[in-house]
Amino acid sequence: MTKKGIVWFKTDLRLHDNETLIKAIEENDAIIPIYCINPQELNESNGKVERIGDFRLKFLLESIAELDTNLRKLGSGLLLLVGNPLEEIPKIAFKYSARKVYAKREVAIFEKQLNVQMEQELWKQKCLFEEYSTSTLYLATDLPFSLKDIPEVFTNFRKRVEKETEIRAVFDDPEHIISPTIPALNLPTFEELGRQEKQTEGRGVLLFKGGENEALERLNYYLFESHLIKKYKETRNGLVGGNYSSKFSPWLANGCVSARMIYAEIKKYEAEFGANESTYWLIFELIWRDYFRFIFKKHQHKLFAFNGISGQKNTPPKPNFSLIQNWKTGKTGNDFIDANMNELRLTGFMSNRGRQNVASYFIHEMQQDWRIGARYFEEQLIDYDASSNWGNWAYLAGVGNDPRSGRQFNIEKQAKDYDPVNEYRNLWLS
Repeated sequence: MTKKGIVWFKTDLRLHDNETLIKAIEENDAIIPIYCINPQELNESNGKVERIGDFRLKFLLESIAELDTNLRKLGSGLLLLVGNPLEEIPKIAFKYSARKVYAKREVAIFEKQLNVQMEQELWKQKCLFEEYSTSTLYLATDLPFSLKDIPEVFTNFRKRVEKETEIRAVFDDPEHIISPTIPALNLPTFEELGRQEKQTEGRGVLLFKGGENEALERLNYYLFESHLIKKYKETRNGLVGGNYSSKFSPWLANGCVSARMIYAEIKKYEAEFGANESTYWLIFELIWRDYFRFIFKKHQHKLFAFNGISGQKNTPPKPNFSLIQNWKTGKTGNDFIDANMNELRLTGFMSNRGRQNVASYFIHEMQQDWRIGARYFEEQLIDYDASSNWGNWAYLAGVGNDPRSGRQFNIEKQAKDYDPVNEYRNLWLS
């Protein structure tokens, strides 16, 4: 009897360094790669997840299309499902008599709950469910401490893992995949999903296009073609143009490139051209990204609460919807904040420097509930990632992983330091 397995792609939309895919190929005679679009999650804010913004949706659809193209080159394809995954995936498991569904291990609470529910649904028809870690540099099982003992201060975490933990090698790309006949991909249009596609904004830092090939091209460009990584630490706080930072985050968030692949390519670059503070700093930020994921595994739902993991018992402020709307639409009256919020609204992207400033302004000067800002970012950002987004907002609000009470930025000084001749503000306030 032919052994069949299903690979459920989620935010791991790639063939390279994908243990979920590799294990499924190794353990089965044939596999069925699937992706499930849930229109309800795309379009509704339900208190658990936010509506996916138009720029993020476009990037996701492009990534799905490219994954299908790359799978077909290897003899397979992507079976696209539309509906509730708890209903649609068990149907496919039954149809193909699949013995196991392979999926990415999740860290955020709602995504973890979905995996638990999926395992329960599949078990009803004696189909197993297996998870693999595909998002981080370090595996949780390799850490020098248990999840419950992860340090609450990043520096303590970083020093231990850098000294005591090895980053594993990337998994090889599959060379061939055996699958039943997979019908041609019929990707829904924006209109079919009840949405209207936005026009590309010419002022954006980069023409972000989803997909594994695009991710690897950007990685190669930033390192080996342009050598921009050599000055990353000096330029990373820029605001204008495509080259002040790596811009890997949208592809990382959708799993079009793995953190370990970026690390491996940086190490290749260092071996050939030499290491410096900048090459290390990009790795440093990947470790921060890991840290937020492990903290989410440790604290779960607490990081969605107003008081976070701080132990404080403060009452959330009553929202001022007029102020919040002005913040969202770039009408606060602070030109630096408004420029950044215009860029976010019109492109789905904002620099790291901008994100810290607009979040600080929202929390400390507008005196609003930080979770409202985090939810808006969740909707708008093409590089939205639950752990990094909520972890950073909690950090700035002083209820996350920070030994201090909160981080309030002097907005006028920040504008003067990082936009001294008003280049950025002139660009986004015009």
